[in-house]
Amino acid sequence: MTQTNRKTGERQILFEEETVAAVKSDFERRRAARRPFEAQWQLNENFALGNQHCSIDALGEVRDDERDYFWQERESFNHIASIVETRLAKLNRVRPVMSVRPASGDDCDVKTAKAASKILSSASAALNLDALLADGAVWSELTGSAFYKISWDENGGGRVGSIDGAPVFEGDVKIEVCSPYELYPDELTRSNIADCRSLIHARAVDVDDIESTYGVRVPPDGEARIVAPSMFSGGGGLSLSGTAQGVGGTDAGKSALVIERYTLPNKDNPSGEFVAVAGNRLLYYGDLPYVNGENETRTFPFVKQDSLKRAGCFFGQSMVERAIPIQRAYNAVKNRKHEFLNRIAMGVLTVEDGSVDLDNLAAEGLSPGKIIVYRQGGTPPRLMNPGDVPSDFSAEEDRLLNEFISVSGVSEIMRSSSVPSVATSGVALQLLIEQDDTRLSVTAELVRQAAREIGRQVLRLYKQFASRPRLTRFVGENGEVELMSFTASDIGCDDVVTPKTN
Repeated sequence: MTQTNRKTGERQILFEEETVAAVKSDFERRRAARRPFEAQWQLNENFALGNQHCSIDALGEVRDDERDYFWQERESFNHIASIVETRLAKLNRVRPVMSVRPASGDDCDVKTAKAASKILSSASAALNLDALLADGAVWSELTGSAFYKISWDENGGGRVGSIDGAPVFEGDVKIEVCSPYELYPDELTRSNIADCRSLIHARAVDVDDIESTYGVRVPPDGEARIVAPSMFSGGGGLSLSGTAQGVGGTDAGKSALVIERYTLPNKDNPSGEFVAVAGNRLLYYGDLPYVNGENETRTFPFVKQDSLKRAGCFFGQSMVERAIPIQRAYNAVKNRKHEFLNRIAMGVLTVEDGSVDLDNLAAEGLSPGKIIVYRQGGTPPRLMNPGDVPSDFSAEEDRLLNEFISVSGVSEIMRSSSVPSVATSGVALQLLIEQDDTRLSVTAELVRQAAREIGRQVLRLYKQFASRPRLTRFVGENGEVELMSFTASDIGCDDVVTPKTN
């Protein structure tokens, strides 16, 4: 090796080391800033699963709440699960029919818009966009936000030939649902993805997949677990720490943490910057890969879908977060009520000291036909008068059930398919159903916004990579299957719209 090549190699190694260190340091800063949100997400998931006797401690970790007494009832009467399921059932009916609006009334623009609409319809069916939106809705309802990663898969689409025996494909769009655990904005005060200057996507990936994608072999590492925190870290809870969330159940023992940092174009980098790091290796360094923004600019390949917007915050708010205090109060009322009923059913004995065998009485209780021997001259055991269950328990229980409805927006009609007694006519029932739909209209519109942005990015990726003629299949206006050949030049507009009545 010549001296010039040696110096070039040393500079390259130094550049890689500095880049890897900078990316990992940036990631650790963002991870520390986002930790309170992760604790809340884990708490939401626990309550939805029924692990409801837990809380966030002073260290920001989810811990099990210990019993105050050994006899204390700690059952969970899970109303949050039914609320989430009902909201998902309603949101899964929001399936936007996307079309492309022409740039003008010119015949050429109308023709290209119709062609783009057909391409988008075919791509949505091929990608199974409805199922992806349903998966995203689960994450958004539990944590407040879900993300979709829209990328280009070189191994997708139809096979066009082979090189040295290896198949060659035409490539196709790929959409992945990402949990909020995987995304790290540069600042948590950014309201939208478009407001960020850079975005980190960190996830656990199998080392074989890393080598196949980037051509670099990295050893497995324990850092892969940090993007898959235990759903419940306290005693007696459900733990998913052995599975990397959002990567299809990747074994953490065979995976490595891949950190991808996307930086928008600026004066120094007109095409943006994309850096991929795993372990201590630099997997990739270059421009942003996709021309997926407006006016043929490069931007983030992600779309965010919120359940409810949180003002001045990157991550949205979940309805579960609002219902947790009510669920805690409801569990407390029901458990105390059951403890009172247990006292009535089992009874509380008063026994004179030394008059009976306490060990035998404590072990066997007052079984039917039991003979109790007590000291001559002593006072026989007797049951205390427990009284009646206070009516306040039932009143508070009913009040909390009504609070569930007012806070979650899920009424008796939606949750239990029961008609309220106040609805005495079909018109009144229809008004109640319309009110339920209105309460979910904000979340439903956010689903439509995400679908529209996904459609725009899909068309832009086809425009960037579909240079050769491609054959697509779609359902025509009369319900008949039609075929159409297209290239990137046929996509002249990407103004995707959806009817609000859908």
